[in-house]
Amino acid sequence: MKPVALAGLTTTLAAFAAQAQPIANGALEARSTAVAEASGGMPQLDFGNPLMLAQVVWLLIIFGVLYYVLAHIVLPRFEGVLENRRARIQGDLEAARAAKAEADAAMDAHRSATARSRTEAQSAIAEALAAAQADAGTKAAALNARLNEQIAAAEARIAASRDSAMGALREVATDTTDALVKRLTGLSEPAAIQAAVQRELAAQGRA
Repeated sequence: MKPVALAGLTTTLAAFAAQAQPIANGALEARSTAVAEASGGMPQLDFGNPLMLAQVVWLLIIFGVLYYVLAHIVLPRFEGVLENRRARIQGDLEAARAAKAEADAAMDAHRSATARSRTEAQSAIAEALAAAQADAGTKAAALNARLNEQIAAAEARIAASRDSAMGALREVATDTTDALVKRLTGLSEPAAIQAAVQRELAAQGRA
């Protein structure tokens, strides 16, 4: 028997003995008083008295009955209630541990998913930035090439216009100089006049 059951049984027996003792003392009060007056001893220890022996026998019988009832009926039920409570508490603890483990697993999965999403987002941003930079570089190169072509075409048109203007200017200068020489000297030297005009224009940076 467990310590809890033994303690309960001891308490019950002590209470029963405390209640049975006044009854036995009341039944033997008159004779115990007479014996005490005659012998001067304690009547509770007079084991030669048949009533005392009957009291002891009934006490043992009642003790045995109570012991049987407590050991086979009351205490097993009490122990069953305690076992049920213990099992329910243990089940609740196991359920709490399982719920905590599931919560920890869910939290770890959430952290992993968050880290993976952050990594994927950073990778996507880096790829988009690289693609944008590459596209911007391509567009800038195409724009520079188009601008260079336009500048070269404009320079070519300017050079052609300058050459045309210089040719007209050379022709006008040559004709004017030739007319002046003819009026002043009466001579006509087209080659010499053209060479002189060319030298003058070259000296002025217009050739």
